[in-house]
Amino acid sequence: MRSISSHHRLILAALAGACLALASPVLGQESEDGLEIGDAPAILPADPDEAGEIERGARPSSSTGDANTLDRGDRDSLPPVTKGGKPTADDKPDELQGINIYLRMGAPLPELPPEKPYDGKPDEAYGAFQRGLFLTAVDKALPRAQLGDPAAQTLLAEIMSRGLGVKRDLKGAAFWYGQAAQGGDPSAMFKYALLLMEGREVPQDRAKADDYMRRAADAGNASAQFNWAQILVSGTPGVRGLTAAMPYYEKAAEQGIADAQYALAQVYSALKDVPPEKKARAREWMMRAARAGFDTAQLDMGLWLVNGYNGPRDYEAGYRWLSIAAARGNVVAQNRIAHLYINALGTGPNPVEAAKWYVLSRRAGLKDPALEDFYLGLNEEQQKQAIDLANRFRRI
Repeated sequence: MRSISSHHRLILAALAGACLALASPVLGQESEDGLEIGDAPAILPADPDEAGEIERGARPSSSTGDANTLDRGDRDSLPPVTKGGKPTADDKPDELQGINIYLRMGAPLPELPPEKPYDGKPDEAYGAFQRGLFLTAVDKALPRAQLGDPAAQTLLAEIMSRGLGVKRDLKGAAFWYGQAAQGGDPSAMFKYALLLMEGREVPQDRAKADDYMRRAADAGNASAQFNWAQILVSGTPGVRGLTAAMPYYEKAAEQGIADAQYALAQVYSALKDVPPEKKARAREWMMRAARAGFDTAQLDMGLWLVNGYNGPRDYEAGYRWLSIAAARGNVVAQNRIAHLYINALGTGPNPVEAAKWYVLSRRAGLKDPALEDFYLGLNEEQQKQAIDLANRFRRI
């Protein structure tokens, strides 16, 4: 899931880097570039001429010590942790993934308007797929796919790429994704763009990949909207790129993509020309990304609340979000929550708990001289308790 171009994997990191100073409330200043700082399916054999034959397989059964103002630190200039499929035995990705994550959904959206009655003919292939009748879906979709139906081609590609009821065939899936992309199917254009970026099942072609990604984004595919925004930020760093990407971040965020919600919160905070009504929603978007389980957003949400950034200060709520991120293994959150325990901000003073979180973050490589001095000032029994708690820690 993560063997995408390293160039693209760093895009969100670049965006976060441009906005990192926003985590701590300092006097606003303007940088040289004008940023305000501080304030699935798959089905066809490898040979397209044999598209009517499908092999059916077995069905799958803070270093300052001042906790009143917490910052994220240098460590958080790295790309945010992402969630993806489990690696295969040879440590290669098992499924395609976007520039970061294209299926992690955000907090629940408002209720959708009532659906209009559908008087058209039901899609029997998709109906069978939704019921788990994958071989029936193949039988229904294949004739249509061979006649050029983009929806059926995309369905076959999804089934083949995941090996649902048939033998997994990534090259066959790539063929059908390509056919459906040519036919204008938004989901297929997105998936095929990823294939073109990776260059494994099809020849690598960045220009063509970007074209399909843009077209899929403009057609309303949420994952493509986020990825296209990332490409724009990468291709044009600074205010121009962020401004061009913002509408796509907004569309993807509205559709529940947590990475887009996080990015949008940072963009709204960073760009000085963003309308006030949008800036006022920065914390809302950060909150939605945090609630979706994005631990980097949970870290920033905690810091924003503790520091009173983009909204009122709330130590208790900030402590809760940092606790969640720390429990999930976010090293910076583990470091920062140690400061909260020492200074009794949002929680009662607890030197052993503070020491535990310091030990965990120090083991992960995050140095903090202030916390080191604090730890060395504890008695031997307290140090032993902290180490024991750290040894028994298991991320949730």
